[in-house]
Amino acid sequence: MNTKVNIAGVEFKNPVTTASGTFGSGTEYSEFVDLSLLGAVTTKGVANVPWPGNPTPRIAETYGGMINAIGLQNPGIDVFVNRDIPFLKQYDTKIIVNVCGKTTEDYIDVVERLGDQPVDLLEINISCPNVKEGGIAFGQDPKAVEAITREVKRHAKQPIIMKLSPNVTDITVMAKAAEAGGADALSLINTLTGMKIDINRRSFALANKTGGMSGPAVKPVAVRMVYQVAQAVKLPIIGMGGIMTAEDALEFILAGATAVAVGTANFHNPYATKEVVEGIEAYMRKYGIEDIKELIGAVR
Repeated sequence: MNTKVNIAGVEFKNPVTTASGTFGSGTEYSEFVDLSLLGAVTTKGVANVPWPGNPTPRIAETYGGMINAIGLQNPGIDVFVNRDIPFLKQYDTKIIVNVCGKTTEDYIDVVERLGDQPVDLLEINISCPNVKEGGIAFGQDPKAVEAITREVKRHAKQPIIMKLSPNVTDITVMAKAAEAGGADALSLINTLTGMKIDINRRSFALANKTGGMSGPAVKPVAVRMVYQVAQAVKLPIIGMGGIMTAEDALEFILAGATAVAVGTANFHNPYATKEVVEGIEAYMRKYGIEDIKELIGAVR
């Protein structure tokens, strides 16, 4: 039984990775899950300088999920290179580095710093809804998506995955723009913009007012968008959005995703990624599927 998949020339032992921002760089979760069991680990966003993130409170629970406005808090590329990459290299898994920035120059700075580092893929986050400085603007304008993709691609040594925002009228327009700019792969969806109000305090639950909604409630939207994008472009897709179980992951794969990322599930079940890997294998055995490629995009 073959569970290997290929994203832009990088072979994963199975199609399961982590969603950026939900797994740190794996250090916290390595107590629960042997990271070598995962196809890849996708890191939290890394910027060219340390980012403090947004003021608190910045997480709120909601029906079927959560809303966050962390604001991409991270210690910056220097700490990441010195601390996190050596940690991840202890494990037999691929490393996907999520790159964030406020300007095109910020992204290029990080991408160039990572050029000689032993990481496998770069996920370019042009779609975080909680950063006022323009992350969302990049992700909502197809011309900007194409331009930043082309610019990052010119400087990147590793293949680039463009992470798309669902907060758009037509996701396929953004996917085609990223493809035109030279993206090697796509990941979708990032969070949906949401809001929660505390009726007793009569104030916003998050200091940022709005935040990114994730969790099971967004899954039907995410599956639909992955399906649409798989029909519209030729690039491999990493699908994400509310994956809690192997059954959820398989929906994305059948819709056209080559790989899947587990995010919010990690917060209430630190074993979620391992369980998804094992569940996909069990499904393949049950239905006599010899190669996972038989399932990718099987629903037309």
